[in-house]
Amino acid sequence: MQSTNAATQYKLSAADLEVVLALARTGTLAEAGERLSLDASTVFRTIQKVERGLGLRLFERSRAGYLPSELAQQLAGHGEQVEAQLEAARSVLQLQPEQVSGTVRITTTDTVLHGLVAPALKALQASHPLLGFDLHAGNELASLTRRDADIAVRATKRPPQHLVGKHIGPIRVALYAGKKGGINRFDDTVAAQASWVAPDDALPEHPSVVWRKKHFPKVVPRYRVNSILTVAELVAQGLGIGLLPVFLAQRRVDVVPLTAVLDECQTELWLLTHTESRHLRRVSAVYGYLSQNLLLD
Repeated sequence: MQSTNAATQYKLSAADLEVVLALARTGTLAEAGERLSLDASTVFRTIQKVERGLGLRLFERSRAGYLPSELAQQLAGHGEQVEAQLEAARSVLQLQPEQVSGTVRITTTDTVLHGLVAPALKALQASHPLLGFDLHAGNELASLTRRDADIAVRATKRPPQHLVGKHIGPIRVALYAGKKGGINRFDDTVAAQASWVAPDDALPEHPSVVWRKKHFPKVVPRYRVNSILTVAELVAQGLGIGLLPVFLAQRRVDVVPLTAVLDECQTELWLLTHTESRHLRRVSAVYGYLSQNLLLD
């Protein structure tokens, strides 16, 4: 497809940008159509129309899906700005100035969700009954840039530079056993003989995994799990010992600490959002509330 002066003559519409943005975010016609409540063939025809109008190819088709060109990425960026402005306009049209409505998408881990975010949201719900929440719990970070989420609550020492955020505080970690598990001390003998519960395969770079492998390289966990929350549950049931965030363990009565806080395991908790999202009223309300009410200690 040859570039011509058609690129300057074609009148690109907001609807065109919306389709380009959806396809750039998802990479498939079906998923883009699902986001836009359109069928895949309509998405395909729209992209063809825009490419013919511009005289430029926006996407490369491959087995991996639709890969956006540099131009498509630039157009998607403009589409995000339009999207943000429309959301801001919708926020203005609320019935009462003090009311905040809409859905806020939050991504975090299951540990932070159950231990910190959910307790905070309970009070927020009472203040803003028109708000809804889409909660994504997983080890992978849903993309704030692609608007898969509005807010992220993540443990990291270096948050992405393209996001804005607030440092909530340090996540401290210690070694715990179940209260009824019969283990009330920790030394090299206990380390060698006890059953360990750990997220080795799911989180191989997790500070707790790195610490254990450094100090007890011969230990092989009896139970490998896919989340820190599951570590806590199995430890509480007396199946073994495990490293847990203090904020999670101190809220439980069924686990006991075997060590003091382990400084080598410490990481930081950040509340993050995208620059294009933070001014949206619904996002701003939730972000501001969480920044004051996520309590690690």
